[in-house]
Amino acid sequence: MSKSESIAASRDDVVTRVENRIGFIELNRPQALNALSLPMIRTIHAALDAWREDPEVLAVVAHSLHPRAFCAGGDVRFFYEAGRRGDVAARDAFFTEEYALDHAIFTYAKPYIALMEGVVMGGGMGISQGAHRTGGMRIVSETTKMAMPETRIGFFPDVGSGWFLARTPGAIGRYLAVTGATIGAVDALYAGLADAYLDSSVIAALLDALSRTAFSDARDVLACVEGFASPNAPVAQLRQGEHADGLSLAAARGWIDRHFSQPDVQSILGSLASETEPGGREWAQDMIQVMRARSPLSMAVALEVVTRAEGTMSDCLRRDLDLTRSMFDHGDVIEGVRARIVDKDDRPVWRIARAEDVTRAEVEHMFVSSWPPEAHPLRHLVG
Repeated sequence: MSKSESIAASRDDVVTRVENRIGFIELNRPQALNALSLPMIRTIHAALDAWREDPEVLAVVAHSLHPRAFCAGGDVRFFYEAGRRGDVAARDAFFTEEYALDHAIFTYAKPYIALMEGVVMGGGMGISQGAHRTGGMRIVSETTKMAMPETRIGFFPDVGSGWFLARTPGAIGRYLAVTGATIGAVDALYAGLADAYLDSSVIAALLDALSRTAFSDARDVLACVEGFASPNAPVAQLRQGEHADGLSLAAARGWIDRHFSQPDVQSILGSLASETEPGGREWAQDMIQVMRARSPLSMAVALEVVTRAEGTMSDCLRRDLDLTRSMFDHGDVIEGVRARIVDKDDRPVWRIARAEDVTRAEVEHMFVSSWPPEAHPLRHLVG
């Protein structure tokens, strides 16, 4: 038994184990759609640390034990309650450790393979998107529902997602960040937010093969996965031309690039309102309706997050942590979570009611760090 095989999960909500020279991360919190709690974050990070230098671990596979969701995000109620009671230390600890985990995955020295079945949102993107940088794979299925929907609750697309969104084709990343649109497998592959497709009915067979096949090195593991997965989704099954929020990204690409390449949210709304192309007008009106329901300040911050994401992932994650402070202290997140998740009246009262009233100075103020560089909680992150 290697030293890694003795690592046990601190909670049943996530199981970490080594089998057949593969480190398995198994999310097991179905009642919360595998939303990440702080103990789950710590358990996953501890396992990755133990496996990093262990020669008996060739690769890591992260998946859900329940098909409905890979991971629906972070534990929103936890940081909402921490914010309500003014427990800044608890809130900071959650986000600091979550983002450190995201960075550990992004920079991992062994292939990390994420089976992104079902709901993949918020924090779920944080523990899956980095797989692409490890030589691993982000695998979607016909059940995948992917989004960064934070502007709906007055937050912003965090967990380093701005880095990936900024590298999608055209203005797709800006569109996804501002609207929080949900996409499926076809769109995820088109946007470069997934690497391969695997029908959900085959996942059990893949996991069985990973547990039984003899592997000499990481390339063997990847070859096994590639034997089951495809770089393309079966369009007949997935109804190419549609996704959860309407037209596919490919079908709407011209309109997305035209309108969401505008420099700010006000300009995007104005551009959408001017759309006259057949089919485009209806799509644009739908987008306006979606955006009018989002937090105006959050949309402006989300757009800026993608705009500023040209640097390293570590820079993005430090900026994300800065923004968590600002969004709780000066933004809409407490009200957004109250209205959308806690009270569920769906009637948030945003601090700034109209996108047209959000000033550049207010957006810039949200990006001011609460820490000097030498004291930043994520100052040690590199790359």
